Amino acid sequence: MRAQNNANSQAREAVAAKPAKSKSEKVRRAAKIVFLIALLPTILFALRSYGSFRLLRSAYEAGAPLTSSIRPWMTLNYVAAAFHAPEPALVAQLGLPPQTDPDSSLITLAGRAGISPALYAQRVQRAIAALTPKANVEHANGSASWFGAIGDSVLTAVLVYGYPALGLTLMLGAIGLPLPDGVATTIAGSLASQGRIDWLLATAVIVIASVIGDAVGYFIGRLLSEQFLSRHGHWLGFTPQRRARAQALFDRWGLLTVFITRTFMSYLSSIASLLAGLSHYRLAKFLGAASIGRLVWTAGYFGLGYGIGGDWEAATSFLTNLSALVLLLALLAASGAVASGRFAGTAGI
Repeated sequence: MRAQNNANSQAREAVAAKPAKSKSEKVRRAAKIVFLIALLPTILFALRSYGSFRLLRSAYEAGAPLTSSIRPWMTLNYVAAAFHAPEPALVAQLGLPPQTDPDSSLITLAGRAGISPALYAQRVQRAIAALTPKANVEHANGSASWFGAIGDSVLTAVLVYGYPALGLTLMLGAIGLPLPDGVATTIAGSLASQGRIDWLLATAVIVIASVIGDAVGYFIGRLLSEQFLSRHGHWLGFTPQRRARAQALFDRWGLLTVFITRTFMSYLSSIASLLAGLSHYRLAKFLGAASIGRLVWTAGYFGLGYGIGGDWEAATSFLTNLSALVLLLALLAASGAVASGRFAGTAGI
């Protein structure tokens, strides 16, 4: 009788396990599809980011930063009009025959010259720099970039109030308030490249202020209940979706999540700080992981601003492509983890 009951129990468990296994397989199959779909645009944006970075750097080397907007698809007359260069002079500067069709694209001219379109675009940059004073080089559309528009207010605050404004922005952003801490750090790198602030002091302010913000978030989680944060934590970005993502990372990686959410998934940093406090992780270990993560994060954003220099508009294409690349890489990492079955969040499905 007992043996029969055990057999019946095992049969019921096997039947219950089948739907769970089937659901898990469907999730993994869907994740594989997402991974494959995201793979091609990731490669595309990686190439575009690299190409726009090369054009950005070559524009600076030519002494005309705004010529970084030149692209191989442009025609000779388009480039001449956009950068206020006399068309015949541009043709001569490029070593082209006087009868060259002004509607010829740079891609076509690159093919005739036997070089890559990217290298030919750099040749055109140098020609524009030689023909047009830097002060007169303008964009064809004349509009400010989205990045510059966001950065203007932060830039003004940092210029007027200096390091305190920079530190306050980073600290409040680390706590979870919707402030452009990444933009502020990039702007600080730009100002340092111009010699307007000290790079070492600015880096110290950014890292220390960010870690202080992380510590504040940790103590908020330590002192308040999860029920209170669930009701009122939306002011700090503590939403059910973000909380679930951060918790899945903690379940998988433990305290290493603190480092991960300061670097590769920085949008979850404030949530991870709150959860670390709620989970009563040791403060010393939390601050150690947070400090290392903030150093890496600061090096990335500050170094980006330092490389860009003072011309935000010229860097728009590179930053846009880079942002898309980072998002796609995060999508690839997440879908790949789910597809491989290694992501803890799928274990119970």
